[in-house]
Amino acid sequence: MRRRLYFMLPDVPGARSLLDELLLARIEERHIRFCAKDGTPLPDMPEANFLQKTDLVHGAESGMLVGGAIGLIGGALLVMFPPEGVRLQMIVVLVAGIVGALFGAWASGMVAAAIPNSRLKAFEAAMERGQVLLMVDVPYRRTQEVEQLVLKRHPEARFGGMEPHIPAFP
Repeated sequence: MRRRLYFMLPDVPGARSLLDELLLARIEERHIRFCAKDGTPLPDMPEANFLQKTDLVHGAESGMLVGGAIGLIGGALLVMFPPEGVRLQMIVVLVAGIVGALFGAWASGMVAAAIPNSRLKAFEAAMERGQVLLMVDVPYRRTQEVEQLVLKRHPEARFGGMEPHIPAFP
């Protein structure tokens, strides 16, 4: 299980040198992401992608949960009170739950795609001032090691916290 660590770095050159140090510490580039104010060039640095910058994942998860629950309730009501002359099986509840979950994930995902990631809200002011956010996903056993490496080599960096778990696909 990986944990996401957040660090605020004062500028792009400092972030670039930290990238090299993290690579030398055998952290794969695919687990390192940088985020800065729009228009700030991050040369040869892995930038945060759409899923990391928006609340799409959280929105889709929430929508799937609510839509599935509403679908199950709707399916149960259809089975208990079927239309006149129609005999429905219990499979209708399952189908309605699945359809509700898919629709809920799609609908709330569309809305959440336009919303900035709520976890990054705490860092927006610093990024507007030209600082760079580092997001690094490390195995749980290496969190202390990476945190100490960053703060030892870059005392100007500010630790921004740790996310408890990382979704499997972003």
